[in-house]
Amino acid sequence: MPYAQAPETAPKAPAPARASGSRRRRLWELDGHAYCPVIGVCLPLPQLRRLADKTLGGMQQHNDYEVHCIAVTECRHRSPLSEAVQKELEARYVLVLKAARQLKSTEALGHWWDDCRASADWAGALWAALTHPRCDAVLEHRILGEVHMLQHQVGMACRADLTRMDALHEENAILSRELAKAQGRCQQQARQFSARLEEQQALALRLRADLVQSQTRQMQLQEQMDQLQTCAPDLPARLALSQQNRQLLEGLQTLQRQLQQARQEAQAQRERAEALQQRLDEMPRPQVTEGASEAPRLDHRAVLCVGGRTASVPIYRQVIEHRGARFLHHDGGTEDNSSQLDATLAAADLVICQSGCISHNAYWRVKDHCKRTGKPCVFVETPSRAALERALEDIVSTSAPTPAA
Repeated sequence: MPYAQAPETAPKAPAPARASGSRRRRLWELDGHAYCPVIGVCLPLPQLRRLADKTLGGMQQHNDYEVHCIAVTECRHRSPLSEAVQKELEARYVLVLKAARQLKSTEALGHWWDDCRASADWAGALWAALTHPRCDAVLEHRILGEVHMLQHQVGMACRADLTRMDALHEENAILSRELAKAQGRCQQQARQFSARLEEQQALALRLRADLVQSQTRQMQLQEQMDQLQTCAPDLPARLALSQQNRQLLEGLQTLQRQLQQARQEAQAQRERAEALQQRLDEMPRPQVTEGASEAPRLDHRAVLCVGGRTASVPIYRQVIEHRGARFLHHDGGTEDNSSQLDATLAAADLVICQSGCISHNAYWRVKDHCKRTGKPCVFVETPSRAALERALEDIVSTSAPTPAA
């Protein structure tokens, strides 16, 4: 006799009319088409078998399909098994039932079912929706139809999973063969590494023996050195002096190379100065006409040139001494001590400052001194003979000659 339908001798009593109150329907009060999906979806088969064996007994001899059909038949009316299944479903989905209790209309219940159906776990929502007091015949028919199609989709997914499982088994077999080959290669490499390890260990033993021999030889040499130090107690001092002499000799050679380079640079500067002086001497002097006056004289006056190139100092000296003045020079802090600048400024009557060839400190000290003392001072930007002569003419034209004390 099929178990999915009630026996013909015991037809199911007509379902009571649905109340318009808030009481939820019991399992045996559902429509006849609802028992198969409710029992198959909402209750796991192992739990169903335990409940059926506990209430009816003798379920060990039936397969899973027969247990399912017996449960569907028993749950169509109130029985010990239907009451046990009702209690189990109420306890299993208590949180879902609590959420569905907030729904007050059939439309809200339908929307809630649609939202729950989109999730993966919709078994509790099925039980809560079918037993809800606002679930009418139309909504129940829609829910059961959608559950029916979902079961078809689950079946198709199971078949796809089985196909995928077969492919995975085949892939696993291929990977197992590849793994066996890889393990064979690993074992071969392990044997090779073991052979190399033995060779390395043998080599380490030989090296250790060589090390012992070297240490023995070192101890012998140390004993010989101790004997030599005993025979010559001042040997460490001699060795230190020898090392110091080598260092001094290296330093002396370095200084000699630097001195030779400095001499060569000085010789080049002298040759350049001589060449410039020769060119200046060969330049034609402007003839003084009858109506023109001679170059201004600076007799008995001290003229200080601050800055300028080293090669141009002899030219400055010649120009200034040619006009009868006494030549003073300070390089502006490049090589001369900057502390001597104040004393040199105090001894000068006239100051010519090469502003492009001195330090900033010397520039401001010259300017401040001349401003405080009122000494004539001309700042020359171009370090040349012509610029110096123009500076001397400017000084003579703007200051009266005052002999030095």
